[in-house]
Amino acid sequence: MTTPPIFSPLDARVLGVLIEKEKTVPDTYPLSLNTLTLGCNQKTARDPIMSATESEVLAALDNLKGYSLIIESSGSRVMRYAHNARRAFKLPEQSVALLAVLMLRGPQTAGELRTHCDRLHPFGDISSVEAFLEELSEAEWVVRLPKLPGSREHRWAHLLCGAVDMDALKANIPLFRPDIIAELQTNVARLTEEVATLRSMLENMQTAP
Repeated sequence: MTTPPIFSPLDARVLGVLIEKEKTVPDTYPLSLNTLTLGCNQKTARDPIMSATESEVLAALDNLKGYSLIIESSGSRVMRYAHNARRAFKLPEQSVALLAVLMLRGPQTAGELRTHCDRLHPFGDISSVEAFLEELSEAEWVVRLPKLPGSREHRWAHLLCGAVDMDALKANIPLFRPDIIAELQTNVARLTEEVATLRSMLENMQTAP
């Protein structure tokens, strides 16, 4: 595939889940429609949170089939689904892993991508992540976003659902005021002290006759 396709958000979520679950739950892969739908609607490691129905996921699978991205198989009387992204996209495993995490979790920094890709494809360092991102950027699979207010690093986003809506991203920026940061720092210090106290009490109990 020489140019990136344009998917709906659910198309991208379905593909991302299939890529993820191939590595994280190999014993139950390929996935049934029910398991795939549950993966799309996870409340953790997903941005945005979705509430897709099985019929909607099935429609997304049909769309992805048009790009030769889905492999169907029947087992235990239930149809199961796997992805064919590496061959269809003609991209290396590292690039497919990065795209999957971006499809599942939304825009992220290179450091976040390295962490979140660990179970799909471990990267040795951030520079290797950035190298693959630059290659994907040149082919217009991903884009490096301008720094948002309060951000130290650039984030990256995939372009599989078209251009990134920067206004929507800005609207979701949390407002970290200095007074809130100071309060959080105080709470962290207090909790750290409490943990140390509890640890000391536990050690004393273990050594007591």
